[in-house]
Amino acid sequence: MKQHSYQVVITDCDHGSIEEEKEVFARIGAELILAQVREEDEVIRACKDADGLLNQYALLTRKVLEHLPKCKVVARYGVGVDSVDLKAATDLGIIVANVPDYCIDEVSDHAIALILSLVRKTAFFNAKIKTGQWDFRSGIPIRRIKGKTLGLIGSGKIGLEVAKKLSSFGVRAIAFDPYLKTGPQGIELKDFDAVLKESDFISIHCPLNDSTRHLIGEKEFKRMEKKPLLINTSRGPIIDEKALIHALQEGLITGAGLDVLEKEPPDSVNPMLAMENVILSPHVGFYSEESISELKRRTAKNVSDVLTGKWPGSVVNQEVKGKARVPMSG
Repeated sequence: MKQHSYQVVITDCDHGSIEEEKEVFARIGAELILAQVREEDEVIRACKDADGLLNQYALLTRKVLEHLPKCKVVARYGVGVDSVDLKAATDLGIIVANVPDYCIDEVSDHAIALILSLVRKTAFFNAKIKTGQWDFRSGIPIRRIKGKTLGLIGSGKIGLEVAKKLSSFGVRAIAFDPYLKTGPQGIELKDFDAVLKESDFISIHCPLNDSTRHLIGEKEFKRMEKKPLLINTSRGPIIDEKALIHALQEGLITGAGLDVLEKEPPDSVNPMLAMENVILSPHVGFYSEESISELKRRTAKNVSDVLTGKWPGSVVNQEVKGKARVPMSG
């Protein structure tokens, strides 16, 4: 029997095939195991001999990582890494990698689709017509999109693409981004309060971490002077959902387009399910056939690169450099 050089485990994934991953690991003679585990003890049992992990939803806590003595790299399927204890990984010399730019077009298109549908009330009218109501006046007022202001919370690659695409509609873009000192071309950097006050549409494009959890809450909704449309294609817990529901009920904002929620899927009694000015989608903004294929190959390549002594395309925990479990070059 052929002895594999490395063992790689996919903790869990919800895509139907792992053919792309198999192709990548076949090139380095690695054994690939699809475990489909999420609970701590299950992950430890399945991954205790793994040199590398591919991870989607399973929580990789400090306890889990401390029980993986051979693990050199964790590669996340996606942009967010909130499922991985980054400090623990760094302490243990485990490289954490992600794929931050595989779905820029998909997510930016989805955010814009939510904005346009809320502005032009296409989902609203569609629902009315299908219940026998043919009357454009049921959707009044409808406002012109040209001349409005888009406020970005986070102006990374996806946020910038939203601004770029919406600029063709005559929409001005402003942004709050504490990591930038100067605004990207065509976008004026503002403080957080100014973005809340001046925006007709607020689109969230920041990662979920301790500083952004419930970034938008009761106090923030009260500062939104223009009663904007709120769009979230990032992570649900960035918005305090109870405060959001109250803001919608009280008319503090005009509507919301949400691809992500604090609890996914939502409870059947969630008031937003009955709100005509709320559009929900099932955390699908990242998805296209092309983006998923790209994601799978690039996630696998991140692990393959580390196991063959190369830094992956995107290292999330930069502090691990100098103490990684595997000698690195480049």
